[in-house]
Amino acid sequence: MTETAAPLAAPADAQVPRQRRPALSPSRASDFKHCPLLYRFRAIDRLPETPTPVQVRGIVVHAVLEELFGLPAEERLPDRAHDLVAPVWRRVRDERPELAELFGDEDDGRTVASWLASTGELLDGYFRLEDPRLVQPEARELLVETELGSGVLLRGYIDRLDAAPTGELRVVDYKSGTAPREFNEAKALFQMKFYAVVLWRLRGVVPRQLRLMYLADRQSLTYTPDETELARFERTLDAIWQAILKAGKTGDFRPNPGRLCDWCSHKERCPAFGGTPPEYPGWPEPDAGEESAVDRAD
Repeated sequence: MTETAAPLAAPADAQVPRQRRPALSPSRASDFKHCPLLYRFRAIDRLPETPTPVQVRGIVVHAVLEELFGLPAEERLPDRAHDLVAPVWRRVRDERPELAELFGDEDDGRTVASWLASTGELLDGYFRLEDPRLVQPEARELLVETELGSGVLLRGYIDRLDAAPTGELRVVDYKSGTAPREFNEAKALFQMKFYAVVLWRLRGVVPRQLRLMYLADRQSLTYTPDETELARFERTLDAIWQAILKAGKTGDFRPNPGRLCDWCSHKERCPAFGGTPPEYPGWPEPDAGEESAVDRAD
């Protein structure tokens, strides 16, 4: 028998990249519930999607509010927030140069100026809902991750986490659109319950309040979860993940046509509309399920 040499050990100070296990995020879980094929396109094929100016505006608003809460409390004023819009947009555009193409080469600057002004209107909506000088968040744009007893890894980003001196937690999520009707309200609460489960398992505390702030029409939606409900929701997440893993073995991610298909970026590839998906590349390793900035700003 021929012996093979043992692999050399890496130096103690070597920087070995840590591979991230496949995880379930609120957006990708919602995708699979709504349409398994959409989940495949986004999480496995990772097909590109061009964000709309409305979606990018949401990214800018979220970034401005994150920076606003990095200022001393007394400086968190409407004028200061408006002053942050242009530099934040420049930073976002520098990080993703393709976003500058949203407005076309022929634009004379007026379209961008109008778009930035509409971003300011959303910030005005925020200040109608809350005085940020009275809030001291524990965290902003917080990455949370936990593994459930079943083995499913949950991962997501929380816009803002507030903690009372008594230890009570409030999860806050900014929405750049209007308060939802029944379907979208259920989708929004799904996202917030996801975060509540993660925090419950990480800290042993059920968040006291989940708060969605809809900046366009200046409305808030608040919800108070309990342990029984979160335990039931945890089982739902586990069932979704098991269904994803089962589909992942064979590539059998089926379309589920519905009223949102007209807004899908991948309609032309969907068999339900005469399209042909790309060849299934197999289950991705080491990671699947990442949320994008558009997901978090939606």
